[in-house]
Amino acid sequence: MATMNMIQALNSAMDVMMGRDPDVLVFGEDVGYFGGVFRATDGLQKKYGLTRCFDTPIGEGGIVAAAIGMGAYGLRPIVEIQFADYIYPAFDQIVSEAARLRYRSAGDFTAPITIRTPYGGGIFGGQTHSQSPEALFAHVAGLKTVIPSTPYDAKGLLISSIEDDDPVIFLEPKRIYNGPFDGHHDRPVSPWSKHPASEVPEDYYKVPLGNAAILRKGSDLTLLAYGTMVHVGLAAANESGIDAEVIDLRTLVPLDVETIVQSVEKTGRCVIVHEATRTAGFGAELSALVQENCFYHLEAPIERVTGWDTPYPHAFEWQYFPGPARLIEAMRRAMGG
Repeated sequence: MATMNMIQALNSAMDVMMGRDPDVLVFGEDVGYFGGVFRATDGLQKKYGLTRCFDTPIGEGGIVAAAIGMGAYGLRPIVEIQFADYIYPAFDQIVSEAARLRYRSAGDFTAPITIRTPYGGGIFGGQTHSQSPEALFAHVAGLKTVIPSTPYDAKGLLISSIEDDDPVIFLEPKRIYNGPFDGHHDRPVSPWSKHPASEVPEDYYKVPLGNAAILRKGSDLTLLAYGTMVHVGLAAANESGIDAEVIDLRTLVPLDVETIVQSVEKTGRCVIVHEATRTAGFGAELSALVQENCFYHLEAPIERVTGWDTPYPHAFEWQYFPGPARLIEAMRRAMGG
């Protein structure tokens, strides 16, 4: 079995699907000849030609609008927005057109499009290259929101997204493109090749949307995370001495509520971590769901560890980034310490 980093796994997913289905195509800014700003589409234009993988003008609204039209007529476009911070010009097309098309047409038309975009911080990208807008999309009925945390999941989830008949926002944590990151920025970088989830089949396979993964079983508390924060959560669990059960949500919409509830009913405590700003972040929705479903099982208030309610600061990157130290503090509070 091949060992891949997340970029290679994403590339493999698109390669497999373009080979299986002539209706699958890839387009966006610099995705063709150049292979994408992070090289996720490298080699696809050469292999499949200019009509299956091509560059577009710098116009995110137009890119998504074209994809919606293609999807309505039977194609399965995969579009890349270079950074999630640049997705806002396409927001009207995503929300008002793609997300509503099935409902508005009474099922006569769908928008089977996948919108890939790198998101999150930890790379000193500053306020315009570090945002985490997942809650904006999770709020919109008709959209699915997917966030992988490993190369294996990245490929399997992307294939599931491409095959889905509804629009999918596929957010790629760029801090972990080349290796897992536990939040300790002052330690040597670890490559994916040393991680078991870097073993990725070269052929077709799927990871279903809506299925969370329990990455670490525990009995003291439940830790809910996604994307880069999964690795921060695992590090915090291992360093704290607290027997935390770490759940990788993998998809925010659809959300695996059953796995969350079963875990919190077992542990009686819940800590939620995400990189996005705190107010109205997806952690607030998770907290509400846990409270509604697990009230009589909770032994302590639900804790949230998040980014601050500010633009992502360049100079104070690691104060903003929810690292293991902040997470361990919340875990100890949940334990009554």
